[in-house]
Amino acid sequence: MVTLRRPEKRNALSIELRLEIADALGRLSGDDEVGCVVLTGAGPAFCAGMDTSQFGGDIAHRRKLVETSTIAFEAIGESRRPIVAAVNGPALAGGFALALLCDLRIASTAATFGYPELPRGIPPSYAAARAVLPATVAQDLCLTGRVVKAEEAQKLGIVREVVREDLLARALELAERIAGLPRRAILETKRRTLLERRHLWGFLFEDEQRVFKRALIGPHADAGEEANGAAA
Repeated sequence: MVTLRRPEKRNALSIELRLEIADALGRLSGDDEVGCVVLTGAGPAFCAGMDTSQFGGDIAHRRKLVETSTIAFEAIGESRRPIVAAVNGPALAGGFALALLCDLRIASTAATFGYPELPRGIPPSYAAARAVLPATVAQDLCLTGRVVKAEEAQKLGIVREVVREDLLARALELAERIAGLPRRAILETKRRTLLERRHLWGFLFEDEQRVFKRALIGPHADAGEEANGAAA
């Protein structure tokens, strides 16, 4: 089980936490002994999104923000092992996208989901929403910025079930069921889910990465890379 541990910050994704996510999921993804991973949050929240208090700074710091964001989200979205998200509380903004990148999601009654960053002028991750949800639902959440409670999230297909008592016990039960099935068949199924996501929605994820990069670094975000490429 992987637990996001910044309860005092509602598990907001700092640079350090993003690096820890990338390291943990990277190791688990390549571990032949692992059949399934459970991802949850410490304290009352699952994840409140990006730690915006770290935004800004010099160009090197801003590039680090982009790089660590990319590797953390890709570590989850490209994991070769199935991931069950046990959403114990609010999963908002980048935290909502994080949950959507998991294969299965179950939620406590305290869970909420949405992109509340939209009213602040921050485009939400339509790619993560569309890769999981019907277009009408993805467009609704991404164009209104509304936050939905667990019961509505289940009706919309965001989560497969709402757990009223021991969320982690249920998540581990589900993960153990997956891990207990023929490993080769499970990994082959997961491989095809990744292939589908890349084939159908890869261009959307790539475009969002460019938008995020330019938002944090500026309109000349790719200038350094282009110069390095030309020099090579």
